[in-house]
Amino acid sequence: MITIFIGLTFLGAPAAGPVAISAGPHLFVDEFLIERTENIARTIHPPARLPKPVITGPEDKCFQPYVSVVRGEKSGRFRIWYGIPESASQSHLATMESEDGIHWIRPHRVLADPGTIQFGVGIIDEGPAYSDPSKRFKYGWYHGGGLRIATSPDGLAWTPLSADAVLPHDHDINGIFRDPIRKRYIAMVSSYTTGLTWTGRRRVPMTSTSGNLIDWRKPWYAITPDAKDEGETQFYCFDGLLARGGLLIGMLRVLRDDLPADPGGPVAGIGYTVLIWSHDGETWERDRAPFLDRNPTPGSWDHAMTWIGAQIIVGDETFLYYGGYASGHKVERFTERQIGLARMRRDRYVSRDAGETAGTLRTRPIRFAGSALTVNADVEGELRVRLIDSGGAAIEGFDGRDADPIRGDSLAHPVKWKGSLASLRGKDVRIEFSLRRAKLYGFAFER
Repeated sequence: MITIFIGLTFLGAPAAGPVAISAGPHLFVDEFLIERTENIARTIHPPARLPKPVITGPEDKCFQPYVSVVRGEKSGRFRIWYGIPESASQSHLATMESEDGIHWIRPHRVLADPGTIQFGVGIIDEGPAYSDPSKRFKYGWYHGGGLRIATSPDGLAWTPLSADAVLPHDHDINGIFRDPIRKRYIAMVSSYTTGLTWTGRRRVPMTSTSGNLIDWRKPWYAITPDAKDEGETQFYCFDGLLARGGLLIGMLRVLRDDLPADPGGPVAGIGYTVLIWSHDGETWERDRAPFLDRNPTPGSWDHAMTWIGAQIIVGDETFLYYGGYASGHKVERFTERQIGLARMRRDRYVSRDAGETAGTLRTRPIRFAGSALTVNADVEGELRVRLIDSGGAAIEGFDGRDADPIRGDSLAHPVKWKGSLASLRGKDVRIEFSLRRAKLYGFAFER
């Protein structure tokens, strides 16, 4: 765990108005939903990695950190796509299936190229109910100066959507994502360029949106290095996006080509992953502290690089697939670049914590449409929840003493007050959490 901020008293920016709360989890990754905290710490919770790669270099021919994973809605079977080499700068798309997302049915299958593939394994599965079954799957990759797109009915046989690059950019990393909140596509593309907030040329992620995967807006910077970043910090684009409530949360790949994997060793480059998120699908924020850091054990297969490329919800867990490098950025790319798996309890990226001294967290004014509230929290001591009005007073029937205290560890602790929550639908309320020896991750309204 990485605690990076402790707020003895935090007052959020003045709210422009109440936040409309949709279905799904609402996470305290940043301060967007928070109006005030007292005696609360913000803690990043890295996932736990498996000790060995799940997709290997020597056997499975993986030579890139880029990966996509989907899970069948009915079958529950996992499918993975990753890159195998034609040469150091050209690849093919390979795939395998799995019953559990950990053990894969070998050998891998090499798919026919929809066109020349330099790098990239951005796969979207629109699902079995998609309006055009012949184009259910989408594939995005880099070649010839930009993002290229192909479609497929089954994720195996691909047909180019256009003969040309649909979104030009000048560095060979990109990815695509279907934003379910705004019903459009997002492209994550890389540029190798100069800028006002950093020195020299660096790899910097840009983004764009489209309604049809062909017509894209002019890309803009998503995240840029600045004076707070150490050394020659660069970003190998970002990927692995998930929609959680109104939030898009993804993985930003940090590159430090100016550092060795071990002190005094060769300067061959290191990399790790930090959290990145957006509330509108256009402007992005990031953590600076690692979310998945390099394996600290010298000689381990992921000692130099840990770049997350895919996230997938699996029951009460989130699976995060990442590219691991043993020695350095450009070292032994055909044998030392492999795919690993890290796991965490669902939605537990960041918590808001209180120790022996009780703390409080109050949300901005919200409006909800549900009839039940659940809380994602790990409570060793006690957590109480109350609803308050614009003046800060508890709403009758919804004070902390009107519901049993929350104890224990659950992704969905139910909160049951004396009052009927449905009576407050559409009204402006604030949620106030009072906690002691507890970790609070988020909440959800349910119908």
